[in-house]
Amino acid sequence: QVYLVESGGGSVQAGGSLRLSCSASGSIFSISNMGWYRQAPGKERELVADITYSGTTNYADSVKGRFTISRDNPQNPMYLQMTSLKVEDTAVYYCHARTKVVALGTSYDYWGQGTQVTVSS
Repeated sequence: QVYLVESGGGSVQAGGSLRLSCSASGSIFSISNMGWYRQAPGKERELVADITYSGTTNYADSVKGRFTISRDNPQNPMYLQMTSLKVEDTAVYYCHARTKVVALGTSYDYWGQGTQVTVSS
């Protein structure tokens, strides 16, 4: 089991910055990927950014160049540095972790409780 706790959300004016943190506990040695998702009211949950255990990163086009995902070794804690925030970035942001047992060909997904980010004009 992996337990994820997010922090750092809040309210900010457009153009401002926030840094989200995600701390993992439990079987963290089994984590293969971690990332950030967000869900705005009336919208589906979407990937914002993720990072592999080896450090490879991936970003949604809508945040590329503005957000940066990073982590301390190994994958804990994980951060999302958000700059040049826009009103459309308003959402609940969720930390995600995927564990993988290669020998069994199985993966498991874990989610944090979410943290609200509100960007006002």
